[in-house]
Amino acid sequence: MRSGQPTGSPPNARRDFILANTRLIAPPLTPTIRLWLADEAVPLWKKTEEELGAMGLPPPFWAFAWAGGQALARYVLDNPALVRAKRALDFASGSGLVAIAAASSGASAVEASDIDPFAVAAIEANAAENGVSVAPRLENLIGADEGWEVVLAGDVAYERDFAEAAAEWLKRLGRRGATVLVGDPRRAYLPLDRLECMVEYSVPVTRELEDSEIKRTGVFRFR
Repeated sequence: MRSGQPTGSPPNARRDFILANTRLIAPPLTPTIRLWLADEAVPLWKKTEEELGAMGLPPPFWAFAWAGGQALARYVLDNPALVRAKRALDFASGSGLVAIAAASSGASAVEASDIDPFAVAAIEANAAENGVSVAPRLENLIGADEGWEVVLAGDVAYERDFAEAAAEWLKRLGRRGATVLVGDPRRAYLPLDRLECMVEYSVPVTRELEDSEIKRTGVFRFR
């Protein structure tokens, strides 16, 4: 989800760690999709550092179905024509939920980018679990334009600098003709003055990670 530094642990170790410390859960808004997710936040944070011996790892944002991603995935599943037969990118993918929704809705090719190698391992495991093809990419794609026809971004307004850079990039992609959709529960750095809300959902979330058990969450496009 958010920024972090790659670790040196091998891919198989990351996958094994994910499968050992999460369980298959269907997020509330997307009951047809099952993901390897954590039941609790703090114990997993602790295990990530202790068991892998890599202090300073980014928090495991990949292990939770965040409100913006759930809303965006639900919107894609309900409106498959948005992605059908199109190349789609799920930016800052985390668990891969939105990418899986796009692939399940008939996208011709789906990429899911994140800068946490654990997220890449989670995306691979979750895509396989749901029987869809998603190509994970371990890189920050802000500024890139590879001709994606649909760009999906859930929960990218946590940090000011990252949110501002992402918004400028996403708006540029929209100007050149891509369908750009943002899912977010109106966090502090979401540029609401540049967005219009297309739909809202009430998303159940965990109080460990959010300030309420239900987050009113929108799917937005740039004006």
